[in-house]
Amino acid sequence: MPTGVHIRDVREQLFGAAERVLLRDGANALTSRAVTTEAGCAKGVLHRHFADFDAFLAELVLDRTGRLGAQADALHRSAGTGTVTGNLAGALTELFGPVAVAVVALITFRDGLRARLRDAGSPGVPLLTEATAMIAGYLAAERERGRVAPGADVDALAPALVGAGHLLFAARGGAPPDAEEVRRTVAAVLAGALPG
Repeated sequence: MPTGVHIRDVREQLFGAAERVLLRDGANALTSRAVTTEAGCAKGVLHRHFADFDAFLAELVLDRTGRLGAQADALHRSAGTGTVTGNLAGALTELFGPVAVAVVALITFRDGLRARLRDAGSPGVPLLTEATAMIAGYLAAERERGRVAPGADVDALAPALVGAGHLLFAARGGAPPDAEEVRRTVAAVLAGALPG
């Protein structure tokens, strides 16, 4: 796209392009040139809107992580309905879509990105940290309803579920596990935490 042509919603166009490159070609191939080529715009467009490429990637990660709020609200509203195992299996399946798995890999791949995210106040690995808080909050709500054992350590169960879920989805090379495998994994992590 020639310089001077107006691009509507540049951030979303560039973020979408970055996701497509990341999913198709992996973290190694994610460069500013690859993103702007995929977006169909001049390379300078990215640098007019972001200080540098790591700043762009940090904004991408924070934007995508911010979208977990709606999922957290939905999971919390599901407390007391369905089954705890089923609700969590569904939440993990929604959480670990291909983009989320690729974003976690990107964060671990790029030192500069991790530094930017820490500077932005994002502890741990963004997405995984927020997912852990989301699941801990849900488990606490279920514990209050008596659907999780009173002595269950939800702050230990939540990262165990997120870690098991991430490994389950990341090990597939893009093909998600079937629903029964996710349910079995959640049930195994929660063994002993659910009342008889």
